[in-house]
Amino acid sequence: MARLTTTILLAAALVTTAACSKKRPEVLPPAPGEAPASTGGTTGPNDGTVVPGSSEDFKRSVTSDTVNFALDQYDIDGTARGILDSQVGWLQRYPNVRVTIEGHADERGTREYNLALGDRRANAAKNYLVARGVSPTRITTISYGKERPLALGSDEESWAQNRRAVTVVLN
Repeated sequence: MARLTTTILLAAALVTTAACSKKRPEVLPPAPGEAPASTGGTTGPNDGTVVPGSSEDFKRSVTSDTVNFALDQYDIDGTARGILDSQVGWLQRYPNVRVTIEGHADERGTREYNLALGDRRANAAKNYLVARGVSPTRITTISYGKERPLALGSDEESWAQNRRAVTVVLN
């Protein structure tokens, strides 16, 4: 009898545990900054042409979607101004398009420091675009700090690539 009771309790515990497990969704959403799976929004029907005003159009039309920064800096230098000016031109052609500017930092420093630095970098890029005539209501910012490195490595070349602000078109 004790063996039967133990077996029933064990089976009930297993069923309860299995019922509480979270099922993984069939399709995961893209990470911020990544292009979502194609739903026909960025290219033409079947000919592969790029739709004007799309994320693909933005990437093809501007100098770059990324502005890089020096160590512990968030000021917009001459190179960054050129990149952001090309983004201003594109954003003025498509006044209904919204963007998010992602701020990033390299792996050095605390999590909190890098989140704050990423925020300052994203806002510096946003403020430049706004000063050039882009409506601030079209731009959101987010900081990922050191959580989403572009280059994996603990050397100056990798760190330099990770100190950035990335403009992402929201489709």
